[in-house]
Amino acid sequence: MKPAFDGQNVTSQFAVAALAAGVVTSYAVSQGQNPLVALGITVFSAVAAVAIGQWI
Repeated sequence: MKPAFDGQNVTSQFAVAALAAGVVTSYAVSQGQNPLVALGITVFSAVAAVAIGQWI
């Protein structure tokens, strides 16, 4: 049975996902990518990771 929704768990999942995406984003910015685009990609990937984590 899937555990109930827990806001603290979601927050920690989001933090880990954002940190992981931030590593790749930092590399992309160092290679010349626009920082705003990189930030958008980071936020999107973190939200997607948490959504998939909650769904599975």
